[in-house]
Amino acid sequence: MSLTDLAARLNAAAWPGAVLVVGLTGSVASGKTTLARALVEVLAPLRVETVSTDGFLLPNAVLAERGLSLRKGFPESYDVEGLSAALSAVRSGPAVFPGYSHVTYDIDLSLARTLETPDILLLEGLGLGGAELDLLIYLDAEEADLEAWFLERFMVFWRAAEHDPASFYAQFRTMDEPQAIQFAKGVWAGINLPNLRDHIAPLRERADVVVVKDAGHGLRIVRDPR
Repeated sequence: MSLTDLAARLNAAAWPGAVLVVGLTGSVASGKTTLARALVEVLAPLRVETVSTDGFLLPNAVLAERGLSLRKGFPESYDVEGLSAALSAVRSGPAVFPGYSHVTYDIDLSLARTLETPDILLLEGLGLGGAELDLLIYLDAEEADLEAWFLERFMVFWRAAEHDPASFYAQFRTMDEPQAIQFAKGVWAGINLPNLRDHIAPLRERADVVVVKDAGHGLRIVRDPR
């Protein structure tokens, strides 16, 4: 499957004068952001905006206050009302979408964006279980591949934090590389994998389109009931 095939599916679902809200979900590190950005390129000349649900995570201070610091990414860690309000607003006029920094691992007010009614809004991320969507895409992959991609991403941030004391990952620089990898494996097994199995993967059966990504990052559509 080429990106063009998936873009054609979205193009066919879009209606002139209306905003098509498309959810794109899947495991942490599955490549949702990368896929969304690639779709923007092939959907031209349609006006397409892509935003992440990360901006609707509760701030770290709020998560800590509620005892949810180790539940970030789980359904209860999101501002569900804020997400619903933004999706409702963007269908008829300007809407503000908050931003999130993966470096500081927290909401970043400077990254907020105001969007005018696009033709297609690609909303990628977690926490989409209750969102009002016109179409849902699930990006699937083998658990072993997802873990490998998560470890790779973690180590990219870990290495970059060597010269960035403001980075969330700077606190892990006291570890050597093997220790950091082992720590990341623990995060995957203790947080991300349970979230995947209990809350993310069940959305696969509700998805309008299921796309499977292989170890080499190749994509294929396995369900499209069009």
